[in-house]
Amino acid sequence: MTKYHNYLLRNKNNYRFVVKQLNQIRSVATNPNHPLSETSPKSSFSEQWQLANPYEEIPTLGSFEMFRNFLPGGKFVNLDLTDMIMTLRSELGPICKMKGVFGRPDMVITHNPIDFETLLRNESVWPNRPGSDGLSYHRRVHRADFFQGVEGLIASQGEQWGTFRSKVNPVLLQPKNVRLYLDKISQVNKEFIKRIIEIRDPKSHEVPSNFEEELNLWSLESVSIVALDQKLGLLSENRSNPEVKKLFGLLIDFFTLSVDIEFKPPIWKYYKTKKFKKLMETLDGVTDIVSKYVEEAIERIEIAEKEGLKSDQKSEPSVLEKLIKIDKKVATVMAMDMLMAGIDTTTSAFTALLLALAKNPEKQQKLREEVMRVLPHKDSDIDEVAFRNMPYLRACIKESLRVYALAMGNARISTTDMIISGYRVPKDTLIMIVYLSLINNDGYYPRAKEYLPERWLRSPEGENALKPRSAFVNFPFGFGVRSCIGRRVVEMEMELGIARLVRNFHIEFNYSTENAFKTLLIRVPNIPLKFKFTDVEN
Repeated sequence: MTKYHNYLLRNKNNYRFVVKQLNQIRSVATNPNHPLSETSPKSSFSEQWQLANPYEEIPTLGSFEMFRNFLPGGKFVNLDLTDMIMTLRSELGPICKMKGVFGRPDMVITHNPIDFETLLRNESVWPNRPGSDGLSYHRRVHRADFFQGVEGLIASQGEQWGTFRSKVNPVLLQPKNVRLYLDKISQVNKEFIKRIIEIRDPKSHEVPSNFEEELNLWSLESVSIVALDQKLGLLSENRSNPEVKKLFGLLIDFFTLSVDIEFKPPIWKYYKTKKFKKLMETLDGVTDIVSKYVEEAIERIEIAEKEGLKSDQKSEPSVLEKLIKIDKKVATVMAMDMLMAGIDTTTSAFTALLLALAKNPEKQQKLREEVMRVLPHKDSDIDEVAFRNMPYLRACIKESLRVYALAMGNARISTTDMIISGYRVPKDTLIMIVYLSLINNDGYYPRAKEYLPERWLRSPEGENALKPRSAFVNFPFGFGVRSCIGRRVVEMEMELGIARLVRNFHIEFNYSTENAFKTLLIRVPNIPLKFKFTDVEN
């Protein structure tokens, strides 16, 4: 066998051919009793399709039954979205189908990583990621006068999405453009340290139970530096800004109301329900506040240009400046999307990281030792070279996003017929892939219940025995061309933030982390975040 393996490695074409055939076999491996499992791997897709189980045989929750379960007294009424999906899994199995109602397509739900790969490797040029119907209606119909056909990345689909993304990609995906903000975000984190010292109990060193609000302010302050090219002062002089407090409340309402609009029967498409009207009012408020900040930022940049000055006297234009030169409306909507998508997600991701490190002090200490080589003093500045030289820090973040996954999974509208867990699934079907159910499974993650950043590091001995068994069991920032465009920004905020915190404090959390998160559009903190921050001695 070893001899044959080495032969294949020396003959890449043969190697690729064998891998392709093995992948074809794996695509039906979840149903070993099916006749397709005995078919030659050389069989065509049409032959495999004929041998696969009929679509109609996928375990199903029918239209009427699903609708009834969402009515008062139904078993889904008071369930968290995650609990609802896990209930379906326990009742119907690792693949099931929910019949479409009120014009919504059928939804196939799968917990099988082989299906994840099948779906994501068959994406179109413009993948259709469902889940933003309410926001799309607001921008396309309700406030069409403001958005003028420019709906942004969250709300749009198809060619419209592709056109917008092609305009913003060169700006937001360039590492050098994000690293422009290294110093400014580092200063924000120094202010955050001061704020923690101010609010923690002088004896217990615990912060108040509403610490999530402080994390929200830190998150908005950080993302506004990139989105608006401006520091808002939310951790210092402007922390009580009533407009900012209103914005946070509106964003919470947006995430809460969207669960009903996106995941429950879409009655609103035929009758504008009370919750739908409330969502439109909420998005009106978000649009008005955020667009005001964006317009002020654009005006400031344009005045500086007229006066022949560079913003902050720097030689490299900011992200917002570059987007303005492409298209002012694109710049406005992109900044809005960054603020809407970047606050709660960053807060949740950072909470996950703090909880993971607090509950694993030996990992926290190992991280602190790495950080102390980069930050010899508590108030040391982080330069770009040092910033890149923290592999364990990045591994800690990646592992925390596994242990406390921020999304239940991902979804696409299929653009071609495909075989999912041995069943025929026709094109234009909504397919939800759920990886949250896999995070504690040793079959996919060795020692899955442990927080082990080491699983994401290269092993000097060769193969890392802790690494995931599949590349398709977790992708917290999405996959492919529809992956999160703000990933570099969020990662920089978290890396700089946690480096500063572990350099200054020992972080503890002396309470249960059971049900630490609840699922809205994303998973958000669900418990009081009474962290204990004790000073590091030197």
